[in-house]
Amino acid sequence: MPAASAHRRAVLLAAALSFTLVFTAFVLVDAHELGLPHFFYVPVVLVALVTRPTMGVAAGVLAAGLYCLGVVVHPGIPSAEVLTVGTLVRLLTFGGTGALVGWFASDHRRLVEELRILAERDSTTGLPNTRAFEAAIQRRLDAGRPFGLLIGDMAALTEASEADGAVAANDALIRLGDLLGSLVRSEDDVARVGEREFAVLTPLSSSVEAARLARELEQALAPNGIVISFGWAVFPQEGQNALSLYRAADERLYARRLVGNALRSSPALRSA
Repeated sequence: MPAASAHRRAVLLAAALSFTLVFTAFVLVDAHELGLPHFFYVPVVLVALVTRPTMGVAAGVLAAGLYCLGVVVHPGIPSAEVLTVGTLVRLLTFGGTGALVGWFASDHRRLVEELRILAERDSTTGLPNTRAFEAAIQRRLDAGRPFGLLIGDMAALTEASEADGAVAANDALIRLGDLLGSLVRSEDDVARVGEREFAVLTPLSSSVEAARLARELEQALAPNGIVISFGWAVFPQEGQNALSLYRAADERLYARRLVGNALRSSPALRSA
């Protein structure tokens, strides 16, 4: 993400400036007892926070190296102090701090990413949820290229829930989610956007193509015992934003369901 990358670059720049300032102050200020080298912990922690443990260790080693260089060039500190136990302790503490902070920061980022993924997934089917789907449709709108929105309604889900209970309904949703995910292409987006509604985003340029895809999905799912109807809308012909596309697809879905119900309830219409 651009914002995250910009933040990371800003922190690394601050770390570089901190290394420079601490080293310069250490060399120019003739007062070793002030403990200025301890401020090397600041850039070490900054580097570790936005990278990984190995980079934190590298920053710690750099801090220890700058300390040794500062001792060598400092006019008031004997160069013999470079080869002391204190220098080794600084190396270990600088490096250890970088490793520890880097590990905690990396683990935190991993947990945040897992939470983000969970927040954008439907708990029953594992498909992206409404929040993730809205982001996906916005990305396509921003790109400005034609695409189709398909809204599918699994009307039989309510009947299954009433007849066999919530477990059977959840099983039907899981099966539908798996099948629908296997039927769409890699460039398509599919999500669960309601209790029994699913949606698909796919690159196409006409309502005829969208209608064909809707029928293909319905026919592919029917042999698996899944009765679902799709409505569709195409950007930009049938909507310029997400709301207008949803409305157009929903209206078409409602009309197709009415026709389907009429056909199922009238033997004369079925045979006509």
